[in-house]
Amino acid sequence: MTEAQKRDRPWLMRTYAGHSTASDSNALYRRNLAKGQTGLSVAFDLPTQTGYDSDHILARGEVGRVGVPVGHVGDMRTLFDGIPLERTNTSMTINATAMWLLALYQVVAEEQGADIAKLTGTTQNDIVKEYLSRGTHVFPPGPSVRLITDMIAYTVGHIPKWNPINICSYHLQEAGATPVQEIAYAMCTAISVLDAVRDSGQVPAERMGDVVARISFFVNAGVRFVEEMCKMRAFAQLWEKVTLERYGVTDPKQRRFRYGVQVNSLGLTEAQPENNVQRIVLEMLAVTLSKDARARAVQLPAWNEALGLPRPWDQQWSLRIQQVLAYESDLLEYGDLFNGSEVVEAKTAALLAGAEAEIAKVLEMGGVIPAVESGYLKSNLVASHAARRARIESGEDKIVGVNCFDTTEPSPLTADLDTAIMVVDPASEQSVLAALEAWRGQRDEAAAQRALAELKAVAATEANLVPATLACARAGVTTGEWSFALREVFGEYRAPTGVGGAPVAVAAEPGGELEQVRAAVAATAEELGAGKLRLLVGKPGLDGHSNGAEQIAVRARDAGFEVVYQGIRLTPEQIVSAAVAEDVHCVGLSILSGAHSELVPDVLKRLRRAGVEDVPVIVGGIIPAADGEALKAAGVAAVFTPKDFGITTIIGRIVDEIRLANKLQPWTPAPTAATN
Repeated sequence: MTEAQKRDRPWLMRTYAGHSTASDSNALYRRNLAKGQTGLSVAFDLPTQTGYDSDHILARGEVGRVGVPVGHVGDMRTLFDGIPLERTNTSMTINATAMWLLALYQVVAEEQGADIAKLTGTTQNDIVKEYLSRGTHVFPPGPSVRLITDMIAYTVGHIPKWNPINICSYHLQEAGATPVQEIAYAMCTAISVLDAVRDSGQVPAERMGDVVARISFFVNAGVRFVEEMCKMRAFAQLWEKVTLERYGVTDPKQRRFRYGVQVNSLGLTEAQPENNVQRIVLEMLAVTLSKDARARAVQLPAWNEALGLPRPWDQQWSLRIQQVLAYESDLLEYGDLFNGSEVVEAKTAALLAGAEAEIAKVLEMGGVIPAVESGYLKSNLVASHAARRARIESGEDKIVGVNCFDTTEPSPLTADLDTAIMVVDPASEQSVLAALEAWRGQRDEAAAQRALAELKAVAATEANLVPATLACARAGVTTGEWSFALREVFGEYRAPTGVGGAPVAVAAEPGGELEQVRAAVAATAEELGAGKLRLLVGKPGLDGHSNGAEQIAVRARDAGFEVVYQGIRLTPEQIVSAAVAEDVHCVGLSILSGAHSELVPDVLKRLRRAGVEDVPVIVGGIIPAADGEALKAAGVAAVFTPKDFGITTIIGRIVDEIRLANKLQPWTPAPTAATN
């Protein structure tokens, strides 16, 4: 046997990609496959993820920003033009509208002449973490679980090689989860889904092993290498136990823990962004070195994701990192490198014990859905994230280039920040809108309306929704029409924010920064004749990544502000209405989707039309320097980006802007005994 034959097969190599239009993204996918990428990972834009057509009011400024807009089967046809779906492993990061996008994908595959039973890939389809982290949920938990259940039952019978759900602990870590919480809450989601499928009666009991075999996971690998690697070993051991004991799956192959990974984007820094390369490499090793818990698919972020949208060259760099490890090193020639390690076994056992205890607590509450609806899970994540941020601010957790070793030589990679990232052409949104209007004009309108009527009729029963969804796809129904038909039957859902239940993360120690900020807040409120300073934290547009907004809200509360935070997905009009009704002293806007250039000026204009002149507006997000200057020129008081990691300092800046807007003298702390 030759050396080459002894080597394990490499994992699937992907880059998370999609932008502007279906045709632009198709060209990108073809280039990536030509470079040696072995699978596709489709990023959809926020309107597609949240079930809006591109011409909906909430989609304004969001079309094609963080992914590709797919409004109907024609867009899906263009997206995969010239890419044989029967021979392509495709991962689609889609959740609330997963059934719809899989239906479009199946119809396009059929048009290509593919045998749909041979289709391989994954739909993310984990709605629980949307309630907790990403915020692209649409429907209430009950109907959402039904959509997932129907998809799983359908794919097991018709697309048996497809992974109909990807249980995502990745986003839980992004929302602040500790390794124990990440394992526990992801496993509780898996248990909830499997219980729902079993209890639905759509899958015979003897085929539950087939269901378990198609459940995959999508995890996060942080920079704490040993802990992250042990986390994956604990995950695998727990999955083996749950599937054997709870569901009676006896085939070891069906019980195998199968997961894909994107290494941690949360830990990527705007400061000294070249350091992100070594972070990405170390995080990749955590999910590849241990053969017994090795990822089945890996996608790496790019070094500049904390600055903005990566360019194709940046994504190529991340792909080459994977290829060097898989093809140049000898990693795949050996068994598990950590078997027998006392350190690894002890850490794995500790994580496993902690996760099992937390799982028991959630199951006692009735499972993951009641734990979501009660706010228990969200509050825990907000608290964990606040504690992590506090450790960074205090210097207990060291971030190279941020809170230590921050002196640096000028970087040639970022010498011209405007060219260090990719900028989506604003004109592409108009082309998408024109194409959508043309699509509606040329389709058989009567057939589309009949398909939608049938979808609503089926939704009102307990029948499987996939056949009616496929009929909508074939009739030319749009993403927004499919989603709003189901909204009529199921309603919409706003998840708990978790802010009110989060404990104090930073003590106001005598002489400390928070104590000084609290004094400034109290003094400013007194000078303005207000009982408390009021801060509105707003999330305009469809961006559901609320972690930053929640941390600002919690710290502002701890500093003495009255915080108005209504959660995600608000129009500029709703934000301004709340600012006026609550008579706030400052409006803080959090936005990560790249739509800041359109949505923030809209908020400013509406505030002025409402006669609000003395309320400063501040903005936080991944905002390129040039855009930040443009926002300030438009009237924004301050712009904060990921390099501004000191949350208490940000709250202090907010107080400064309130005083400036109200023509108060700068606040100075009263002298203490130590300074007299």
